[in-house]
Amino acid sequence: MLSKKVAVRLSTAEYQVEIGRDLLGKVGRIVAPLTEGARAVVVTDSQVGPMYAGAVMESLIEVGFETSAITVLAGETSKNWEQAGQVLDQLAEAGLERIDLVVAVGGGVVGDLAGFCAGVFLRGVPFVQVPTTLLAQVDSSVGGKTGVDLAAGKNLAGVFKQPRAVIADIACLQTLPDAEWRSGLAEVAKSAILDSEEFLSWLERNAQALLARDEDVVAEAVRLSVSFKARVVASDELEFGPREALNLGHTLGHAIEKVAGYGVYSHGAAVAEGMRFAAIAIAVAVVLGGTALALASHANTLRSADLPGISTTRPHSTAALPSPEHGGGPTPGLSPDSTSVAPVGDPKNPASATRPTPQLPSGVVRPPSGSVPTPDPERPDEEDDHEVITPDIREDDPSDDEDVHEPESSPDTAPAFEKDSE
Repeated sequence: MLSKKVAVRLSTAEYQVEIGRDLLGKVGRIVAPLTEGARAVVVTDSQVGPMYAGAVMESLIEVGFETSAITVLAGETSKNWEQAGQVLDQLAEAGLERIDLVVAVGGGVVGDLAGFCAGVFLRGVPFVQVPTTLLAQVDSSVGGKTGVDLAAGKNLAGVFKQPRAVIADIACLQTLPDAEWRSGLAEVAKSAILDSEEFLSWLERNAQALLARDEDVVAEAVRLSVSFKARVVASDELEFGPREALNLGHTLGHAIEKVAGYGVYSHGAAVAEGMRFAAIAIAVAVVLGGTALALASHANTLRSADLPGISTTRPHSTAALPSPEHGGGPTPGLSPDSTSVAPVGDPKNPASATRPTPQLPSGVVRPPSGSVPTPDPERPDEEDDHEVITPDIREDDPSDDEDVHEPESSPDTAPAFEKDSE
């Protein structure tokens, strides 16, 4: 398999996302030109470390890095303030200097935690993402969001810290448990729904191949998702507008994670449930003539991808629930009353709930004909009110295997969509 590359060009940073097979042994050669430092500290977890950290460390040693490792307990419960303090202490003990490197090897939790620590240690040291889960490869490793959870809510302490490189080895995904795989598919579906009809149609055609983990199809899913996110982040790096659309499904998703307890459900499962809720809410609004968002017509995508779900004891739940072998059954910590708990407010803008829907950088996607009410001729502005702005998929230049995404001007307004964290 030939590697695919997506170049992310922001006003504050530029880096490449390399997607391919058997890349772990090439990490050292890829990152060596990106820093003048002599040390590299690998941050990993107790599950990923024994499988993949060794190959990454060997590749770093081969090119001359003095290398050590920090291992945290696998799971969302490690993404907390106390654990971040311990990692920072270990970076200091390793003698890391400002030009040295932090390498995150693992899923979204490791990437968020290691990136946060790299962002605050010595007021910032270089770091590299080596994501080993589908969710991390298609979403969390790109864009520079890092952070830890607080008692008040998820991702409430963090910094924007762009990586020097993202190295996504597709071979690592073959060892993912099915639940983690479907969690990643939730983020792929989110990207497809927000991006374009082309991406969405591609996902629906290739849903079964993705479920079977066909490596060529998986690599393309990662490329399409990363390309979409890179375009959005390039237009709004610090999330004052279009980037907030990437949080589709996260308002309810974060509430589920917080009420159930971090780690009870995977982030992807919670987000998938949030997207189902959004689709149902939008479908109701369409029936009532309130909106024409294209998402209302895409519930079949969520079904065809066999996304994970959440079950509660609420007898009238309208969510698409998984079968028992897919994690179904009563939800620990959730009750009919607790599911109505509102998520904590947006730390960047407590009044964000009153702001308009964000508009993505370019292109217009409308729902299929007949899926929404006909605009009232007495309201000539109704059609504009009901648009969904999404970027188009850009075809690769045949002469170059890189997708390049440069900053676009942001809108004057700073709309909000859902709570923080893609």
